[in-house]
Amino acid sequence: MAASTDTTAAPSTTLRHASGNILAFFILLLIGVLAFSIRLFSVIKYESVIHEFDPYFNYRVTQFLIKNGIYDFWNWFDDRTWYPLGRVIGGTVYPGLTLTAGTIWKVLQSLNIPLSVETVCVFTAPVFSAFAAWATYLLTKEVKGAGAGLTAAVLLAMVPSYISRSVAGSYDNEAVAIFALIFTFYLYIKTLNTGSLFYATLNSIAYFYMVCSWGGYTFIINLIPMHVLLCIVTGRYSSRLYIAYAPLVVLGTLLAALVPVVGFNAVMTSEHFASFLVFIIIHLVALAYYIKGILSPKMFKVAATLVISVGMVVCCGVVAVLVAVVASSPTKGWSGRSLSLLDPTYASKYIPIIASVSEHQPPTWPSYFMDLNVLAFLVPAGIIACFSPLSDASSFVILYIVMSVYFSSVMVRLMLVLAPAACILSGIALSEAFDVFTRSIKFYVSDLSENLQTEAGDGASASNVSMENNDKKEELLKERPSKKNKKKEKVIVEESSKKKKTEKRPLVLPVDTSIFALFLIVLLGAFYVVHSVWAAAEAYSAPSIVLTSHSPEGLHVFDDFREAYAWLSHNTEVDDKVASWWDYGYQTTAMANRTVIVDNNTWNNTHIATVGTAMSSPEKAAWEIFNSLDVKYVLVVFGGVVGYSSDDINKFLWMVRIGGGVFPHIKEPDYLRDGQYRIDSQATPTMLNCLMYKLSYFRFVETDGGRGYDRVRRTEIGKKHFKLTHFEEVFTTHHWMVRIYKLKPQKNRIRGKTAKKSRSKSSSTTTTRTRTLTKRNPWH
Repeated sequence: MAASTDTTAAPSTTLRHASGNILAFFILLLIGVLAFSIRLFSVIKYESVIHEFDPYFNYRVTQFLIKNGIYDFWNWFDDRTWYPLGRVIGGTVYPGLTLTAGTIWKVLQSLNIPLSVETVCVFTAPVFSAFAAWATYLLTKEVKGAGAGLTAAVLLAMVPSYISRSVAGSYDNEAVAIFALIFTFYLYIKTLNTGSLFYATLNSIAYFYMVCSWGGYTFIINLIPMHVLLCIVTGRYSSRLYIAYAPLVVLGTLLAALVPVVGFNAVMTSEHFASFLVFIIIHLVALAYYIKGILSPKMFKVAATLVISVGMVVCCGVVAVLVAVVASSPTKGWSGRSLSLLDPTYASKYIPIIASVSEHQPPTWPSYFMDLNVLAFLVPAGIIACFSPLSDASSFVILYIVMSVYFSSVMVRLMLVLAPAACILSGIALSEAFDVFTRSIKFYVSDLSENLQTEAGDGASASNVSMENNDKKEELLKERPSKKNKKKEKVIVEESSKKKKTEKRPLVLPVDTSIFALFLIVLLGAFYVVHSVWAAAEAYSAPSIVLTSHSPEGLHVFDDFREAYAWLSHNTEVDDKVASWWDYGYQTTAMANRTVIVDNNTWNNTHIATVGTAMSSPEKAAWEIFNSLDVKYVLVVFGGVVGYSSDDINKFLWMVRIGGGVFPHIKEPDYLRDGQYRIDSQATPTMLNCLMYKLSYFRFVETDGGRGYDRVRRTEIGKKHFKLTHFEEVFTTHHWMVRIYKLKPQKNRIRGKTAKKSRSKSSSTTTTRTRTLTKRNPWH
């Protein structure tokens, strides 16, 4: 009977498993469609256009790669940026995004699908968001099962924090980097669970793709060593842990060094030293476990003492070398962004160019609810669920969420790294809660059906029960058990009682509570969906290059940026140089095809400080600085007419701080009145006479009948009527958001002297005339 029941149960279990896999496959397909489609609001509401600032540079690089090939890309020297320095693109850019989009375009062309490069770039982020959702399923499945994996995948497909960086048109490094991050973590956990060298090799390749895609790869190469060290300290070392970590450090570091922008930084910077130190520690632990297996306990104590002593000496030597290397660097071997993460006040004290970026600022509490919504409240429940039971995989997820919470609290940009961890833990919490509540309802239903069956069968089987009891009594009288049988029976009874205890372990709640809790979960999910759709449609779908506003009269579209760049492209010479604040460098180069002085790469702080000093100086001094850089046009962004708050006047204090950090004569207190930044009648003379003020507010009083009311600062400007002596206005967009000025040519200094000489003397010699004509402008 037992064999027959096993044979009948096996096919049913296999069939159930197969049907579950098929259902999970179709659910994952729907999740991929959801992740892709929710990011198309920007295309539906506006148009298929590249967003923000950095994506325009990536788009321009992708165009160059497709047109000229991979070898010209690696050796490309761009002379249209950072004039007169230029920039080596192949050695200063993370090529993962560009190579990915270029490969997709090539594959589509080979399949006779004629999509433009811009279209491929626009839709790369939504496609990889679907891949990221699938990678989240795989990672969470390794931690807590398929149910938690599907829940986490759905949450990641709609989480607003990830949507903000992956909408259609957001062609930035994070578009593919988040997928690479999650997939690398999945392969690490997969290797940790299986101990397979195949998955360890794939993990190194995934890490290499992450290094190619984003500078945030340092988060991986520090988080995984921390988890390995945590496992060693808590006594969870195993051969699987060694296989998961050692190949990653060796192969991953070798592959990372092949990326030109990383190079020898993979072994020379402090961001990577933790992985090497843990690499040494895990080999010492592996040696200790090996010796323990082949020696007796007494000999092992002696050998362990020797190994620990030698290991401490080696570690101290390595630490001494690392300290010497780090001490030789002014920044102790850390990059500026890494130091700002370790010390949140570092950037504001020493590197204002990093602190000036809005995405490098710490987030506010409402931003957590905006970007995570209900996930912020589910994460603690997920952490608790990971402790029952605690495994290597679940401990990694806990460490991941702790570190990502810290980094996201320092830099709002890293909310993007927090989003996958929050989705994974929230998926685990929801899955565990759903299991408890559904199990409670099933238990109640099964108990109710059993009671009904027993009540129906009591009357019919009363006589049968009495007969069976008499037969059992006779059998018990016949079988008189011996002492051995009594002991066996006791053991069987104890085992059965233990089984009953283990069967009673699962938590069972009252049915009313379970139904109400399930209703709350559904309500919570509906609220999350509504908020995510709203964030995708309204908050994160608008491209920064095209702005909109709603009023009682209807929708207003502000297309001033493209209007200004089109004017530059059609009305200036190809070799003309355009100066602006670094925020607009990428767009000017990509859309206007003109040479810029600085751009969003911000690799040269002195060059940016020069532009900031020019904007902070009086008109004549600014003209001399720009003229020395061969600048012909100056572009400023002004929002005082339409209320655009991200204009250059609001950014001006950062220009002063960055310029003053290099040129000491620029002092921030000179631009403040009693510690306040003002542009009204109480503003300081230095502020009212600087170039940025004049270029922004020139002819501003003509827009509102002479009042000069700034809608962003909500005050009347201090200096209303003035003229420009060294600059002339050549173009202002329809809504006054972008203003372009041209440098006036320098006046001939000799002209006045020759005129006086001509008046005093009726005749002059030919040699004097030739000398006067041959003198050139000293600024050229």
